[in-house]
Amino acid sequence: MPTVFSIKHLVVRLFNAFGLDIHRRRPPTPARSSMTGALTQLARVCLKPQTLIDVGFACQTSELYEAFPDATILLIEPLVEFEPFLREICASYNAQYTLAAAGETRGSAVLNVHADKIGSSLLHEVEGPTVDGSPRTVPVIAIDEVCLERNLRGPFLIKVDVQGAELQVLAGAKRTLQETHAVMLEVTLFGTMIDGPQFYDVIARLKQYGFVAYDFCGFLYRPYDNALCQVDMLFVRENGPFRQSHVYATPGQRQSIAADLDPRLLHSDKPSS
Repeated sequence: MPTVFSIKHLVVRLFNAFGLDIHRRRPPTPARSSMTGALTQLARVCLKPQTLIDVGFACQTSELYEAFPDATILLIEPLVEFEPFLREICASYNAQYTLAAAGETRGSAVLNVHADKIGSSLLHEVEGPTVDGSPRTVPVIAIDEVCLERNLRGPFLIKVDVQGAELQVLAGAKRTLQETHAVMLEVTLFGTMIDGPQFYDVIARLKQYGFVAYDFCGFLYRPYDNALCQVDMLFVRENGPFRQSHVYATPGQRQSIAADLDPRLLHSDKPSS
């Protein structure tokens, strides 16, 4: 009577006869260049935030919540249309939310609400009012005030995706930033929003706050000409734990790199004159 092993062997040989290979299915590994990959890197090195602040929630940033499942989550979103999603997250995680836009000071502002809701912004599009959507007055809060009122504790990880108003949000979080280990921002390489910051503006402002670029993920290419338009960037403290060493590789890793090189590149003889 054939054993299970022999049956499996026969099946494998049958598939091989048709030019097919059988391998055990393994869970896919997230790409290092993805948001999940970037957040996994932070968690692997040393990041353990006590509070996640997600500004510009839209539907959700599940990669962020799943990377740090023990953290408290503060969701800040001005559109009431997204409240059902906010409630779902609060039911699944240790989360709370506020229906408001984040800015430098408490008050109100006009939000340009797009048809898709996701592209809504406090700023105007360079293409003109035909693509700005409908104006809506929404309340504005400052992250520093909310964290103080709700007794939220650091270390913090702040993620901001607000269609060009990212620096306005951080201007209202100066105290919170002092206890923040990492900041994730959507950064644009073009002036798509009137008076909106571009890549170099964001780099300079974060430097003033004591943060430097650490990782890139979430690349978005514009339909107009397929040029890279936006990236999600991770910033960490310039003198923080993620930058304690500026070494490129260990001696063992350099040996492995050298072993993979073409031997002709390692030839030590000087060229003849």
